[in-house]
Amino acid sequence: MQSKAKTVAEYLSELPIDRRAALQSVRRMILDNLDKAGDGDGYEEGMSYGMIGYYVPHRVYPAGYHCNPKLPLPFAGLASQKQHMSVYLCGLYDGSDHHEWFVKAWERSGKTLDMGKCCIRFKKLDDLALDVIGEAIRRWPARKYIKFYEASIAPQKRAAAARRATSTAKRTTEGGVRSAPESSGAKSARKSAAVTKRPTVKRVRSAASKSQAGGKAARRRASGVSRAAPAARATRR
Repeated sequence: MQSKAKTVAEYLSELPIDRRAALQSVRRMILDNLDKAGDGDGYEEGMSYGMIGYYVPHRVYPAGYHCNPKLPLPFAGLASQKQHMSVYLCGLYDGSDHHEWFVKAWERSGKTLDMGKCCIRFKKLDDLALDVIGEAIRRWPARKYIKFYEASIAPQKRAAAARRATSTAKRTTEGGVRSAPESSGAKSARKSAAVTKRPTVKRVRSAASKSQAGGKAARRRASGVSRAAPAARATRR
């Protein structure tokens, strides 16, 4: 459930009192442990994807998010959903060493972990191991997170480059060696020649008319000769 709020304060003000209090507590834990952009190369807080977001600004990482480079690189998020609240920690994707540490640390807290790929779901503040969340935030300075992110998307970039190369090779193989593009002047000359060689409908009709006229004249001459023949024979008699 995405909010249309423009600021974090506006987003929090829209929430029921109990949810607002819970998210404010999580937010304080995040901010207390966050590598802030005020230090020169850290994160910033703001509205992102309709929730409270924590991201690497473009001035720190100009490339932005690979799915949409116009957006800054997301790092964490805090949201009130329809059935629950959520904390998003992008450094926790399954398979990483950080993910394994996080799961074990949460188990030691005695809390039940309700987690997706990088989303921790909770219905009340007491469901969370806040100190573990704080440590998870502190473990990822922005520069370290950028390196982790770039290493994570590197296989996708290589796969995309391989697909492009294969597609180009396939087109070249199927179409043969491509000739240089035809200039506009040569193209115009070729079209003019084709038009000149190709008889128009009017020319075809004119030729047919002339042929028909010639045939009629020949028939008239032949008819005249036929009629004159008996007269000539009568004269000879």
